[in-house]
Amino acid sequence: MRALARLPDLVRQVLEKAPSEVEAIAERLLRAGNVLYLGRGYNFPVALEGALKLKEISYIHAEGYAAAEMKHGPIALIDDLMPVVFVAPKDAVYQKIVSNVEEVKARGGRVIAVVTEGDTGLAKLADHRLEVPETLDLLTPILTVLPLQLLAYYIAVRRGCNVDQPRNLAKSVTVE
Repeated sequence: MRALARLPDLVRQVLEKAPSEVEAIAERLLRAGNVLYLGRGYNFPVALEGALKLKEISYIHAEGYAAAEMKHGPIALIDDLMPVVFVAPKDAVYQKIVSNVEEVKARGGRVIAVVTEGDTGLAKLADHRLEVPETLDLLTPILTVLPLQLLAYYIAVRRGCNVDQPRNLAKSVTVE
């Protein structure tokens, strides 16, 4: 219960700290033609959300994928021109995601990793890191999604896209 009570402070911490780091990474990614987002466990949906936001507001092709399944397709696309964003906090599947990062690096991929503050395990592997505070595994998606949304925002702004009115997006959801 204490972790949940601390969550608003942790979110505020991410939002105050992340923008300058995210802006620097955005500058490097704004010309990317494709970006792959990978996550495991609770953070697989975060990878999907990161890719979706990048597509929606910057018009860069991005795909979210389960890191555990990357050998079944996405690994064939990885080279030095394919940025790969890993959602990799220190959680129950951390060692497995480190192995995925090693596979991407072995193929020349550029790695951007969302990691837990103070994580030295991915420091040597990731080209760029965005840190979030430590919390319960179940709560990490609330923190890890923030830098990915900011990344999409800063890339879109730098590309001259109207982030307030993305093209071709429905303003409301209709069900038939």
